[in-house]
Formats: sequence, structure tokens, C-alpha cells
Amino acid sequence: MQRAIRKAAAATRRALSAAARAPPAPPRGPLAPGWGATRWLCSGREALSYDVVIVGAGPAGLAAAIRLKQLCRASDADLSVCVLEKGSEVGAHVLSGNVFEPRALDELIPKWRQEDSPIRVPVSSDKFWLLTKNQAWTLPSPFDNKGNYVISLSQLVRWMATKAEELGVEVYPGFAASEILYDENQIVTGVATNDVGIAKDGTKRETFQPGVELRGRITLLAEGCRGSLSEKIIRNHKLRERGQGQHQTYALGIKEVWEIEEGKHKPGSVIHTVGWPLDTKTYGGSFLYHLDDRQLAIGLVVALNYRNPFLSPYDEFQKFKQHCAVRKLLEGGTAIQYGARTLNEGGFQSIPYPVFPGGAIIGCSAGFLNVPKIKGAHTAMKSGMLAAEATFKSLVEGSSMELYWENLKKSWIWEELHKARNYRPAFEYGFIPGMALSALERYIFKGKSPYTLKHGRPDHEATDTANLHVPIQYPKPDGQITFDVPTSLYRSNTNHEHDQPPHLRLRDPTIPERVNVPLYAGPESRYCPARVYEYISDEKGDPKLQINAQNCLHCKACDIKDPKQNIEWTVPEGGGGPGYTVM
Repeated sequence: MQRAIRKAAAATRRALSAAARAPPAPPRGPLAPGWGATRWLCSGREALSYDVVIVGAGPAGLAAAIRLKQLCRASDADLSVCVLEKGSEVGAHVLSGNVFEPRALDELIPKWRQEDSPIRVPVSSDKFWLLTKNQAWTLPSPFDNKGNYVISLSQLVRWMATKAEELGVEVYPGFAASEILYDENQIVTGVATNDVGIAKDGTKRETFQPGVELRGRITLLAEGCRGSLSEKIIRNHKLRERGQGQHQTYALGIKEVWEIEEGKHKPGSVIHTVGWPLDTKTYGGSFLYHLDDRQLAIGLVVALNYRNPFLSPYDEFQKFKQHCAVRKLLEGGTAIQYGARTLNEGGFQSIPYPVFPGGAIIGCSAGFLNVPKIKGAHTAMKSGMLAAEATFKSLVEGSSMELYWENLKKSWIWEELHKARNYRPAFEYGFIPGMALSALERYIFKGKSPYTLKHGRPDHEATDTANLHVPIQYPKPDGQITFDVPTSLYRSNTNHEHDQPPHLRLRDPTIPERVNVPLYAGPESRYCPARVYEYISDEKGDPKLQINAQNCLHCKACDIKDPKQNIEWTVPEGGGGPGYTVM
């Protein structure tokens, strides 16, 4: 059986890479004539059809795929399931803290503890610090991490991918879904990958291969935070308005993994901090998680509704590492990986209606992160499982995908996010009021407060004009604890084919020089943690925006924070971007 699955997967992989062409195959599959891993040509592009197409091999997408195949086995059904991943391999684009709550995994794979999973380090201590410039004050920890684990999420999804493939799921890394496919009734029928081998000038190189259409009876979007296709679906179908109604708000997480000295390493030790180096009007915090093998995950999360256009999240992170309580942990160690990614912070108030004609949105694409817990992997996985169950009933029993929304509201995801709904918007009033309101929520109301706070302005509108602030002078990197961007980028293993159309597009190419420079002092050059955006002087000495797209970490901060929403993030050629292994 497994040999047959591997042979079928290999054949489909050859089709996806367009290395072979074949005449239309006869339809197969008892549940739906014409569907089920068949292959045919459509509008000049090869098309592959499945029962279910999942975009994104993160926790949500893989949990959905695994759950679908489990249901198939339990009911003696046969649904073909395909998972597309734009990273060069599964996990290459996955970055998270990560203190992992195994609640959803316990439901999905109950015997995971008896298997060779990458979940090996239970939380051994849990501390919460308030940092000032020269002190670290220990506060009562608002977290409850008993029974949780310190993990690498990129390693976890690799393990989940092997579990999915063992069940017969076809997982294809290196293929970027760039287009939503519709039928004549505007029902989503799948996605298409982008063409590869297109030069910057639009001509076809010798390596040109047309994109492939992946057609599915149901399409599940699991692209992660600010997924490009998911955002189009949410906007076009007005799903935000049909859901909880408020806009999404975001943060940027910047992370390094270090190998530290043996005597400083405490496996399972978890430390969160608030305060310095961020000012009292900027929401955020940091983390230090001790993994195994002398590894330390260290990071800073900065809410993207910060006001000061001179603030640089990357440089704030470098500054954080110079704190005396942090630097002593890192001294004598070696930074081995760097990365950055945005995360949803809108929570309960910002959940969109997750069902659209022909599919559903799952995981962080829909925004199920629990902000006060700083955890989203468990909720993302559970959402994928719920969507899988609704998908199975839709395809096998003929029920509606609306079941996903109904079951979501009955699930522990809904209960958990409802209890946590007021923590993040409390900080709209500043650091001290935010801490006070958060304490009130945790210790007095315990998530049952009679009110629901609203978010402030969208992140891009929160940026003040430059004349209201003084430029921030950040210290130069020392090359031992703090680093310049090129050095960090090298550790992210980021790579893009240089000669390809830019995947970062300006809706109006005049706005950077006409608006962003005079009003906001060119914030693109600071909010991007990879220096993709750089202002250089032209022959007249005037600043011109240069976009170094090859540096892009796929964090999506530019798509969120640009003051005029002038930057559109689209997928580059599949396989491009960072190459995380331990993030």
C-alpha cells in the first residue's frame, strides 16, 4: 500500500514540475466522478484534480490533511488530498517562539509521546520579567505553561508532514499558489501555481515552465499570517464583516537561535519580558526559551501599531540583547539562525467568517492566535481539524461547509479566544493602563468581563508623521552579540532566483518619494527586518526607493505597515525565501 502511495506521489510530483506531459487520465474515485488525483490540460496549463487542495504545510494545513485521511480510514472512504507549500521544503518558512501546548495534537495523534516526535523538552520553569535599562524585575508570571513543551515549530511540521504522507496525503514543497481559480458561478475550484522561469523583463528564460492548476472540490487556505490568497478571499467575500467585524492587528516577531555555553543552558527554562527597550506607547515583549542541545531561542515581538516612524524593530531586538540579564546568557555562544515573521494579534474581535464558496480559511490565515498566551499553533491545528471534519461531511455526506463555522463556535478555540479578548486592546491606552487592565482580566474577571474592548486604528494608520518624533540613534553592532542585517540574513538561508519578476509591488510608484519620505522619513527602511527597502540618492541627490526583493524573509510586515498600503506582497517563484531548520 505504501509503495503504491509513493509511486502515485512521485508521478504527481513530476507533473507539478512539468517534467512530463500526459494525455488526460480517466476519472477515478468512487465519491466524485472526474475527481481524485487525475491529470489533464486546461488553458495551456497542466491541471491536477483532487478532492481537497490545501495551501500551506504549516500546523493548520497538515493537521487538516491528517484528520481528513483519518476520517477516510475510519469510514472506508477515499478522498485524494494535496498540500502545497511555497517553501523549498516543509518547515522552511515556519517560524515561531515556540512554547507548544499539545492539546490539539493530543486529539489528532494521541500516541505522539510514544513516537519519535521532535517534542522532547517539557517546560521546567516559567519566569516573567519587567525590564528597565539596567534591571530585570521578577513579576508574578501570567502564563501557565505546565504540561507544555519548548520546541522548534519548523521541526514539528516536518514530522507532521511525514505522518500525513504515511496516510496517503501528497505534500509538494517548492510550489507557490499564486492564483485562486473560480468556476462560472464564482465558486472557488482550486488554485494555480505561478509560472517559473520568467525574467525580470517578462521574457521567458530557458528554464520556463508554466504554472499548474490544482483543482479541488474543496480548497482550504492555510497560508499563515497575512496569507496573500486568504486576504483576497477575505476582502472579496467581505468575510471580516460577516465574522466578528473588526480589522486585524499584527505584530512583528524577530528571532534568533543560539548555541550557548553548557553551564548557562537550562533545558525547558522559559522567560518572557516586557518593558525595555520598547517605549511605554509601544506594545511588545521578548522571550528566551531553552531548547535541547544547548540551544536558546531568543526573540522580540513588536506590535505593528507603533507610532514612531523612526522605530526599527530589528534594531530594538539588537538593543534588547545588550541588556545585562540577556547578554550574560549569550556571551561565549554562537548565533546559528535568524528569522522574522508577522503574527495576528486581533484575536476574538477580528476572526473573519471562515467559509467561502468552495472552501474555508484555517489557522493563522484566519487569526486564531491567543495573544496573552503567545500561542497559536494549538488553535491553528484545531481549526484545521474542524475544517477537515466539515470537509469530509461535505464531500461524503453532502452537508454544508457552514458546519465548520458552527463547530468552531462550539469548540475550545472559541472559548479560549473569548476569554482572552480584552488583553491586547487594553494596551491601546498605554503600557501601565494595559498592565492594570490585563491584571483585572486575569485575576478578577477571569475572562468573564461584561465588556469587549475594541482595537484602535489599523496598524498602517497608527504611524505618526516624522515631525512629531526625534530620530532614534541605535548603537552600532558589535559582531558578537549584536549584528548588522547582512550577517543576520546569511543565517536565515534566504535565497531567491535573482532574475524573476519582483514579488513586492508598488501600487503607485510615486508614493515612496512623494509621501513616505517627506511625511514619514521613509519608514520602509526601518520596519523591514531584512533591509529589502532602501533609499538611495539619484543623480540629483534625491532619495529613490530601491527594493532588494532577494532579501525578503516573507514576514509580510511591509504589506501591513506601509502608511498608504502601497506595497502588495505576492508570492515569488516557489522554493524562494528563507530556509529555516530550527526556528
